[in-house]
Amino acid sequence: TKKKHFTNPKFLNGSELYYLRTQQAQEKMERSEKRLKQRLRVCVATCNRADYSKLAPIMFGIKSHPEIFDLEVVVLGSHLIDDYGNTFRMIEQDEFDIRSKLHTIVRGEDEAAMVESVGLALVKLPDVLQRLAPDILLVHGDRFDALALATAAALMNIRILHLEGGEVSGTIDDSIRHSISKLAHYHAVCTRSAERHLISMCEDHSHILLAGCPSYDKLLSAHQRDDYTDIIKSWIGDDVKEQNYIVALQHPVTTDIQNSIKIYELMLDALISFNKRTLILFPNIDAGSKEMVRVMRRKGIEQHPNFRAVKHVPFDQFIQLVAHAGCMIGNSSCGVREAGAFGTPVINLGTRQTGRETGENVLHVRDADTHNKIYHALELQFGKRYPCSKIYGDGNAVQRILKFMQSINLSEPLQKKFCFPAVKECISQDIDHILETQSALAVDLGGTNLRVAIVCMKGKVVKKYTQLNPKTFEERIELILTMCKQAMADAVHLNCRILGVGVSTGGRVNPQDGIVLHSTKLINEWSSVDIRTPISSALHLPVWVDNDGNCAALAERKFGHGKGVENFVTIITGTGIGGGIIQHNELIHGSTFCAAELGHIVVSLEGPECMCGSHGCIEAYSSGLALQREAKRLHDEDLLLVEGMTVNNKEQVNAIHLINAARLGNSKAESILHTAGTALGLGIVNILHMINPSLVILSGVLSEHYENPVRQVISQRALLSAQGTKVMVSELEDPALLGAASMVLDYTTRRTY
Repeated sequence: TKKKHFTNPKFLNGSELYYLRTQQAQEKMERSEKRLKQRLRVCVATCNRADYSKLAPIMFGIKSHPEIFDLEVVVLGSHLIDDYGNTFRMIEQDEFDIRSKLHTIVRGEDEAAMVESVGLALVKLPDVLQRLAPDILLVHGDRFDALALATAAALMNIRILHLEGGEVSGTIDDSIRHSISKLAHYHAVCTRSAERHLISMCEDHSHILLAGCPSYDKLLSAHQRDDYTDIIKSWIGDDVKEQNYIVALQHPVTTDIQNSIKIYELMLDALISFNKRTLILFPNIDAGSKEMVRVMRRKGIEQHPNFRAVKHVPFDQFIQLVAHAGCMIGNSSCGVREAGAFGTPVINLGTRQTGRETGENVLHVRDADTHNKIYHALELQFGKRYPCSKIYGDGNAVQRILKFMQSINLSEPLQKKFCFPAVKECISQDIDHILETQSALAVDLGGTNLRVAIVCMKGKVVKKYTQLNPKTFEERIELILTMCKQAMADAVHLNCRILGVGVSTGGRVNPQDGIVLHSTKLINEWSSVDIRTPISSALHLPVWVDNDGNCAALAERKFGHGKGVENFVTIITGTGIGGGIIQHNELIHGSTFCAAELGHIVVSLEGPECMCGSHGCIEAYSSGLALQREAKRLHDEDLLLVEGMTVNNKEQVNAIHLINAARLGNSKAESILHTAGTALGLGIVNILHMINPSLVILSGVLSEHYENPVRQVISQRALLSAQGTKVMVSELEDPALLGAASMVLDYTTRRTY
């Protein structure tokens, strides 16, 4: 009763009431502080305009979850220098509360100034980090400012999450990047190669997240703004049109300053001669940048009518300018990374990006003695468009990084562990935010059906979608995009990362440009059709296209009997007859892309008419349509059905009825199948005598029926040296889909320079 009396305000005097309210307020504050302590305190330190473009999407993600994270922002480096645009203002414009601004740059723009800047940062950072006391410090990339940040945090026992470690490039940046990686406790990398590099550097693979580049989250969602023409006009001029201007961005190479200045001067000469409107950005603050600015001013670039020289462009507008440029030139990592997301052609100059993974949109000019080589590169690249590349991200990096940070156990010992045992080639983790299954979208355009599948690296069809193939071009493209988008959405839940799209289609295909030159009669409105561009533009993925016969050969090479075989031929026996030729492990396309049109090898001068207009082709004897034609003829003459066979009046007579009739003893059906098998065998004998493969693979629905006849014809008709050629029936269920997928899985842009 006494306790109740003491806690009930009605029974309290003034001093007791004051004491009670003070106690309640203190308890409330303690509960609030406890909740705040449970939030993850994340300090994001940004040094320049380039790293902010990567850190900003993460900062927005952190800010959108105040119940989970407590964000602290520290700004230092060139952000605070007027000559470099005072870019800290864009951070304030993004409504981030900057807790600390550190002036850490010692001017001079030479090697000594860089060293002094690192020392000045190390003097100033301890006080800030001690005051903020973050649980995690986010550090990006390979700048000397970032090295100072990582050094200070490591010595003060603050956990470090390093973004974009493990990559390879030129200059001193490589050494700085790897040094930061050794100081960091956790890593969020952009590519599989970067992940492997870190593992080979003895980093704990359970502390490495394959996330992708955070800037891609914004690139892939924001580059199609409606006001991009206004942005182009505001930065370059009212009379400039889309894809009719150049973006130039060249930085000094700190390990070879004089050569980088020479290449910069040659680039300016080439741009002046090329005579296109150009937006040129000032170089960064590295040693050598002062000399580069002097070169630019000596050539009068700032006053030249074709040039607009600027210190900084806000990232969201810079996206638009790069996305719609006719070309980008220089040695910025933006050229080899972000520009690929738009298919913008890029000319990479010098050695600064040596070792970076690049898409097919990048043309490298390693060295130049005159501006002619750079000018020629501009002629080759300007105005082109390439497939969109996702080497560095798929638009989901931020959510992976936030999830990864939440999984960090703060009670875990802070001491880093290095994994010194030999590293396996491929490290696989059973947690979705560490590693996803690399996969491809495969599209198969048949005469009847349109199929899309998600295919993983091991050749497993994870999920398949089938629809009737529309009759018009517009409906067909629309359906392909709809099915692919559905597959991409499902891929996220299936833990599959889509690397690109492979398309298998009938007809003659130019795989270099992704164009169907001439289609079969089975697919309407499918000649002189550019398949790559609409699919790549809509899905932001690289796209490969090839003939279905070639795809079957590629499928056998990667997943089937052709694996490890240097020279073999695949024959497709289905509605038509097609195939693909592998010579010295490479697919043969021919000078006009009609190599391996095996169905149109002529085996009789007086044979039946083929769909190609000729007579006596293999396809006119052995294809499913040819057998269907003969089955109908026998049926019309009442010579098809034998005892044990029935054909429904509504049922269309086809090749299967002919095969069943032959099995049940119909001599005329047997004779037709024997002729078909002989025709196919003769065609294959011709192939053996021309290219001498070691293996022939029969694929398609009729392959089992032709295996023995083909072997017999080879033994009877082939030269003695070719009679030992193996003939096998394919064991692959979906060779067209698997072959389409193999184009992505084998060739998806993983080239290094």
